[in-house]
Amino acid sequence: MDDTESLPDDGGSFPARGGPVRASRGTAAARTLARTPAPGGPGLAFLLAGAFLTAPAWQREDLLDAGAAVLGGRRRWLGPLVRAVLAGYPRRPDGAPRELARWIRAQPVFTDAIGRAAARGVPITPARYLTAGAPEEGHRPSRVDLGTGAPAAPGAGDLGRLARELRLTPGELDWFADTRSWNRRAPSQALRHYRYEWRSRPGRVPRLLEVPGIRLRTVQRRVLDLVLAPIPLHPAAHGFVPGRSARTGAALHAGTDVVISLDLVSFFAHVSPGRIFGVLRQAGCPEATAHVLTGLCTHSVPEAVLRAMPGGGTPEERFALARALRAAHLPQGAPSSPALANLAVRRLDSRLAGWAEAAGGTYTRYADDLAFSGPAGLARRADAFLRGAERIVAAEGHEVNRHKTRVRSAATRQTVTGVVVNAHPNVARADYDALKATLYNCLVHGPESQRRGQADFRAHLGGRISWVESLNPLRGRKLREAFDRIGW
Repeated sequence: MDDTESLPDDGGSFPARGGPVRASRGTAAARTLARTPAPGGPGLAFLLAGAFLTAPAWQREDLLDAGAAVLGGRRRWLGPLVRAVLAGYPRRPDGAPRELARWIRAQPVFTDAIGRAAARGVPITPARYLTAGAPEEGHRPSRVDLGTGAPAAPGAGDLGRLARELRLTPGELDWFADTRSWNRRAPSQALRHYRYEWRSRPGRVPRLLEVPGIRLRTVQRRVLDLVLAPIPLHPAAHGFVPGRSARTGAALHAGTDVVISLDLVSFFAHVSPGRIFGVLRQAGCPEATAHVLTGLCTHSVPEAVLRAMPGGGTPEERFALARALRAAHLPQGAPSSPALANLAVRRLDSRLAGWAEAAGGTYTRYADDLAFSGPAGLARRADAFLRGAERIVAAEGHEVNRHKTRVRSAATRQTVTGVVVNAHPNVARADYDALKATLYNCLVHGPESQRRGQADFRAHLGGRISWVESLNPLRGRKLREAFDRIGW
């Protein structure tokens, strides 16, 4: 976040995109004035938070001095406010001026002082502006390493270091982060960070692939490796997790009396920047760093792309998809999106796992596919169980696609993420027969007769066989023998 960005009016943790931007005049005074809020509660709270964070030590007298410097003297209400701040934050909340400002705004002693000043018609006007971005001599904010969360060297949390770690200049970091969503308004595709591809699905709402450009994709991969990979995930997550897969998730549901499957609507599009910001803050990133990283990994789709949406789905579904894509969200196609989505729904995973455990069952999630299984008692209470699960999903900001909800008893074919789990993880007979027929046609008519638009058909076919081998080695070996006889 640069020095010319306007301060948040509401003290929120991730400012809304598309807000006003104040132009810099290039001087220190102009930069200071550009970030000076109007007199009043929100702006004054932010100034006090910044002043407190510049105090040489996190103790009462130093905070009183810092607050008095902003207010032009020790107001009667400043002492009680400082006591409240120290009670709420026994340790200095470095890198979190917005969070501290929200705390200050919530204190009755502060709101009462603002109210009394307004009633007298004499608003409290700051006498001096101190910011946490320029610590006074003697204070070195403690930071954490972006990846490990361990204490880092002084200044390790600044945006200059972030730019260097991502192999960008500060200007390039600002351009790619695009925290004000200017790129969404770019008139030319050549200026946009993403290219777009609609995928039609018969009878269903289409899917939009948002593919980042080469440089942004490289940056997002570095964010994935440096920042996201070390953060632990919930054990129920099996999609896009090293060492876990659709098979490992499905295996946990094998041999149960009932399997319940749910699907989330537009999973990536419903993960908001606020969720991502919260994940990064919990991982130890300072506010400014988390703000920029959130911008690097989220995106808003241009109106021209939304207008080009192909047919499919109900009007309500199409409206909901366009609304989600118009807002900042995780782009489906960015290398950082799967990991961030998993991290953003950790609380959802925890709540659903607890809900399943209370019913004697098991819960897993593979991306947007939710699976529950359990004993006969769960089967008898399936309707009530589903209502509770849907309430949890809605409370966490997502929506269940009821058209894809399935409750399967042991007397029917039970599947989880395409894996049959009635007795043990296995490949569906229809899938095996279809792959066997494709291999036969390749042997008789040649592989070109079966390519059907696949750029690397050999690798595609080999991957499908490997999938069968992981589930049923005997069937997989038969398919592999046929594959090896094909004349490529």
